[in-house]
Amino acid sequence: MKTIAIIPARGKSKRLPNKNIKLLGGIPLLVHSINYAKQHDFIDAVYVSTDNEAIRNVALNNGALVIDRPNDLSGDLEPTVTALKHVLHTINDEGVQHVILLQPTNPLRPNNLLKDAFQLFLEKKLESLFTVSRNYQKFGTIEKNVFKPYNYSIGQRSQDLEPLYFENGLLYITQSVHILKNKIITENAFPLEINHKFSKVDIDTQEDFEYAEYLLNIASVDSI
Repeated sequence: MKTIAIIPARGKSKRLPNKNIKLLGGIPLLVHSINYAKQHDFIDAVYVSTDNEAIRNVALNNGALVIDRPNDLSGDLEPTVTALKHVLHTINDEGVQHVILLQPTNPLRPNNLLKDAFQLFLEKKLESLFTVSRNYQKFGTIEKNVFKPYNYSIGQRSQDLEPLYFENGLLYITQSVHILKNKIITENAFPLEINHKFSKVDIDTQEDFEYAEYLLNIASVDSI
């Protein structure tokens, strides 16, 4: 039984060019996820799936294995699961039972998160697990120029809102058999609640990147 980590990192990025190798805290963005995976001895191999030569070189230089992703699986509309399936088909190792997806755009993660999540995944014999965070925003719709609250009543305190959660992207763990069936999150996937400042980081723009830098600097100061 093997467990692998896969980091999908395309070269094309419209809103923040070359973001996957942009330096965050002096380290290329995707290397934060590579290093995080390498800290855990239950991970047998760390793979980066990419269509880009520069990303390929960065990954190899930082101890990851690289799977060259074909162009037809690298488009803007291509779902992440196709990259994961391509890795599994390429390595062709029937011993791989668990796949951990680490997105490079979520570079900051609590130190013990993956260890605790994987232990829970094994203990509960889960098909899949993913991380979520509690929402404290007031949502609504606009119909005929009238705002209609969705998850609250006008005047209600935010701390009293009906519990709603969002998929924060920090990590995903899935049995490989379900990846091969085009599922990262299965119907009965376990939602692991993580309410941490890092759960709000998902880098897609320069502003997102600067916020990640800010949190990374705070974390560095706190650790001194």
